[in-house]
Amino acid sequence: DSGSTDESVSTAQQLGVEVVSLDMSLPFTAARARNIGFNKVLSTYPEVSYIQFVDGDCTVYQHWLATAVAFLESNEAVAVVCGRRKEVFPENSIYNMLCDIEWNTPIGEAKACGGDALMRADALAAVKGYREDLIAGEEPELCVRLRKAGWHIWRLDANMTQHDANIKYFKQWWKRSERAGYAFAEGSNIHGAAPEFHWVAESRRAMIWATIVPVIIIGCFIINPLLSLGLLLIYPVQVLRVALKSRLPKKKAFLYSMFLMIGKFPEQVGQFKFMWNQFRNKRGQLIEYK
Repeated sequence: DSGSTDESVSTAQQLGVEVVSLDMSLPFTAARARNIGFNKVLSTYPEVSYIQFVDGDCTVYQHWLATAVAFLESNEAVAVVCGRRKEVFPENSIYNMLCDIEWNTPIGEAKACGGDALMRADALAAVKGYREDLIAGEEPELCVRLRKAGWHIWRLDANMTQHDANIKYFKQWWKRSERAGYAFAEGSNIHGAAPEFHWVAESRRAMIWATIVPVIIIGCFIINPLLSLGLLLIYPVQVLRVALKSRLPKKKAFLYSMFLMIGKFPEQVGQFKFMWNQFRNKRGQLIEYK
């Protein structure tokens, strides 16, 4: 628990759940919380084989654990297994709908998992758990190290969790995208070299669409305003191109494509924040959207 002000702790304890309260005088990250919880489980139940991690805004489907455990027991080279995460209320806002689309990643071997996943305890311990200084993107970074150690990550075609994004306002979505950009920049800084190239492409796309192209357009405006206006068309053309390639229904495809493009700007803001922190040799602070 990271400083709840409601009755979460007392309610959990009344249900017989052991609660670990974090020392909030130290910088908080989800990665630190997960490591502390993981280490507490291992010290209490040293014989445990698997750990199910769940984000605080998620609930687990009833049959998921049995499905996931059976898969790990029959696939000894797999360290992490995840399934389908679905939004509880995708119809409540366009931002919830965008999250629901985002969760629908390909089935089979994967490069990374999200916040919900069943992991082998011994594999997680061997790579020393999560990297605690990361303010976002801790699971993909962990998965990079697991794969380097020879393990595999897998995603099943099975319902795993329901997620409640509860994003109602544009500024919330902007902050969430900003956090993603920060994670892209930090992840590529750590594991961006060959052969991994971790989040290098994502970082470059934000840089191109939210910095390089606008600078070119502004530069052209000084020389030839008409040419500059023509160059602005590159944005709707790219939105159209991505939408037409999508397998989503037309309306969802265009909305998703449009916000994918708009999202490059907060992502770039997040990247600039990481660069500024690097320049000052300062640790990043959490970027929270709800």
